[in-house]
Amino acid sequence: MKTKSPSKRKATVAKNGRNMVAARNSPGSAAARSIVPLKERHLKFGNKWDYAPAPETFDYIKIPPRHELFIDGKFVAPHSGKYFESLNPATEEKLTEIAAADAEDVENAVQSARRAYDGVWGKMPGRERGKYLYRIARIIQEKSRELAVLETMDGGKPIKESRDVDLPLAAAHFFYHAGWADKLKYAFPGREPKSLGVAGQIIPWNFPLLMAAWKLAPALACGNTVVLKPAETTSITSMQLAKIFQEAELPDGVVNIVTGAGETGAALVDHPDLDKIAFTGSTEVGKMIAKSVAQRIGERPAPKLTLELGGKAANIVFEDAPIDQAIEGVIAGIYFNQGHVCCAGSRLFVQEGIYPAVVRKLRDRIKTLRVGNPLDKNTDIGAINSKPQLEKIRALVEIGAREGAQVEQSQCALPARGYWFPPTFLTGVTMANRVAQEEIFGPVLTIMTFRTPEEAIERANNIPYGLSAGVWTDKGSKIFKMVSKLRAGVVWANTYNKFDPTSPFGGYKESGFGREGGVQGLAGYLSLE
Repeated sequence: MKTKSPSKRKATVAKNGRNMVAARNSPGSAAARSIVPLKERHLKFGNKWDYAPAPETFDYIKIPPRHELFIDGKFVAPHSGKYFESLNPATEEKLTEIAAADAEDVENAVQSARRAYDGVWGKMPGRERGKYLYRIARIIQEKSRELAVLETMDGGKPIKESRDVDLPLAAAHFFYHAGWADKLKYAFPGREPKSLGVAGQIIPWNFPLLMAAWKLAPALACGNTVVLKPAETTSITSMQLAKIFQEAELPDGVVNIVTGAGETGAALVDHPDLDKIAFTGSTEVGKMIAKSVAQRIGERPAPKLTLELGGKAANIVFEDAPIDQAIEGVIAGIYFNQGHVCCAGSRLFVQEGIYPAVVRKLRDRIKTLRVGNPLDKNTDIGAINSKPQLEKIRALVEIGAREGAQVEQSQCALPARGYWFPPTFLTGVTMANRVAQEEIFGPVLTIMTFRTPEEAIERANNIPYGLSAGVWTDKGSKIFKMVSKLRAGVVWANTYNKFDPTSPFGGYKESGFGREGGVQGLAGYLSLE
């Protein structure tokens, strides 16, 4: 048998190798079509990771066809006899009717709170007040499943967020402040803390039950009585909380709840017999409240004021950050609760060297977010709270596109009914664009770049808001440098949207003033002599 010499075999192999390379690189070859650059490769599972529906049961919950006002420990009909509908934003179905309080109802509620303060609550020892708060916290825990379902049906947020975030935190605020009720002198050594009197509190629609607990717990722990006005689109869980107060045998008039739209809130803010006003909501309304309070100075004692307003937080990712961890933090920072979060990380600043990788990873990640039935335990993105809010989000995204931004959206199928907007981010954004300056309050992220820490600080602070920020880096010294220069009330490092009742929360500039939570939050409900 004749064999080739070694030199001829090498020549043949080389020739065949060249032919294989040529075939592989020819435009029409299957091999050429299959080659993907290493940095762009990712696993594709098709529909192998689809989840079967896992809806939370709600048939056992009986929502009353009508909710009255809660004044002086009892549910009473509104003076005007008027009611308005509360809709499920995921289905547009009517859930119930809510009473519309007018100025006379507000007057009755404030008088009830004043009687309770003068006669019972203001005189009660802190140890006894704390017992009521502990009792309320335990009942919230006992009813947490029902309350979470109601919160999701009324507000549109995913059940896993209501269940795992809102309800545990609401109970935690009552537990935490119950512990302070008889220790206020230790919180402010060398001073004599005294309760203020009657507090008027107005809360937003994005965290209805949590915001109620956020405000009620410190006010009650400090010995004040309260008139609470929840948002008109999400009043159901506040009224359930009123039932919990009855079950806890809270003295009549200590907490009163008046429901309604902006007119109800204005009547409460303008009432002359309030010693404290606390508001969480938009900057525009906050400015009107501040103006109303300022006009009282000199005429009568002006109430103490706390404002927690809008935000447009900067989330800053450095090249040395753990990128995959940062991506999850960015997702949590903007898409949690459909972006209906005042401290949402809606402005992402990425250091130039990792910008392509971050955008690619974000594009892949939003494709995995499940949008749909908020009562499904697999849902990541629920319904937008109301039709007007959905229209605002759409309008601002369209403005961003007209101003030159590139819109990237998840191509998920949206339900036919309800108010929905897909997870979205915008690239090619400049600081002059409206989407980089205005609070969108939806699942929309704007992405910009920076080169140095100094540039990141300057761009992050170049905005009217100052509520929160995030920093992602593996250098501790860099974190401390950034935190010391960012004009934001809360700065998270290598995490985002972490809340705790022991930590103060509040903003600078047009994000408001005063702090809520922690020892600092107690000071807002006390006179310190």
